[in-house]
Amino acid sequence: MSGSTPQSRRVILASLIGTSLEWYDFFLYTTAATLVFGKLFFPTFDPLNATLLALTTNAVAFVARPLGGIVFGHFGDRTGRKTVLVVTLLVMGVSTFLIGVLPGYDTLGVLAPVMLATLRFVQGLGLGGEWGGAVIMSLEHGDPRRRGFNASWPQVGVPAGYVLATGLLAILSFTLPDAAFMSWGWRVPFLLSGLLVLVGLWVRLKITESPLFAEVEQKGAKARMPLLEVLRTHPRALLSAFTARIGVDVAFYTFTAYILVYLTGPLELDRQVGLNAVLIASALQLGLIPLFGSLSDRYGRRPVYFAGVVGAAVWVFAFFPLLETRSTFLIIVAAVVALVTHAAMYGPQAAFIAELFSTRLRYSGASMGYQVAGIAGGALAPVIAIKLVDTFGTTLAVSVYVVIALAITTLGLAIAPETRDLDLAAEPMPQRT
Repeated sequence: MSGSTPQSRRVILASLIGTSLEWYDFFLYTTAATLVFGKLFFPTFDPLNATLLALTTNAVAFVARPLGGIVFGHFGDRTGRKTVLVVTLLVMGVSTFLIGVLPGYDTLGVLAPVMLATLRFVQGLGLGGEWGGAVIMSLEHGDPRRRGFNASWPQVGVPAGYVLATGLLAILSFTLPDAAFMSWGWRVPFLLSGLLVLVGLWVRLKITESPLFAEVEQKGAKARMPLLEVLRTHPRALLSAFTARIGVDVAFYTFTAYILVYLTGPLELDRQVGLNAVLIASALQLGLIPLFGSLSDRYGRRPVYFAGVVGAAVWVFAFFPLLETRSTFLIIVAAVVALVTHAAMYGPQAAFIAELFSTRLRYSGASMGYQVAGIAGGALAPVIAIKLVDTFGTTLAVSVYVVIALAITTLGLAIAPETRDLDLAAEPMPQRT
């Protein structure tokens, strides 16, 4: 982070730690849904339908995320970025802890999955408000020439959270007997969230408010109803943010969530094989995401982003054949290359979306465009993949589905301006027609 001021480095670090903890909580649920929740909360169904139901409760969070983006985006544009980020961290941490103490179907009956889905919904609210604030704080504090690099650090929270969450579950799964893991072992990482949130809060309370927001506040130019103004003045930016994200989300959840379902289900491999492959690939993303963010500062957001789209569209046709070899090494290769292509899209994505909106509307606009896409993208991707294989009997159908989603992302890039050199303080931001 050379060339950054001490304050901007503190903001980037706080954003990275906070988003890592939020995604740790989020991915704990996603991974547990593929490995545990079907048996624990839906034991009266056959294994396939139990897994589908567990993944359906997982999708509830994606429905909640746009609502969280609207609510927290409103207050982020009205009262400031910092306070909202503290609240979102608390919301996520408390709901995750409560999942860790939630009894299963054998104890509560149908109330157990209902409470599980409710807590997942609350998690989605917290994450819906988190992403926009963390990205915007990093973007608005840093050097304008390094916005892609600075804004990519909150994105690193995704693989960091995944590595931490899945790593803990993998260790517990490996070291504990299956009965102990299913009974109480899976709960340990959820309960640990309560302690980790205290660390995140301590870090976030020490940062200062965004200077660009402070300037808007000083001028008395804050939006009265940010979301309505976004819809009225930035419709093309919203459409671009929405479509540019869909394919990235579908590819990611196919490469990281459905891989676990496919390996442990149709291929009948030990769950550790898939967990280890995705862990290794996610660990490599820790360095790759800021690298691609930095490349977008040099070559532009859209060219780097599009290179990742093309890479993912090509690789998805090799991804499943490599899994079907049942070779641990080739499964790792499949996951690693898949997440390299994802990093190329995800690195410039944060700056690209946030730069589409003016300062007074940035939190609401970026959050709305990003989070609504999650419903059409990541929320349904694992479920659709399961149904496609069940219906057509081949993973080729899943590969075609991913490519269609990536084609939508290409459209989102095509209708947007190159945002790298835009002046963030300009009002209003340019809107291509």
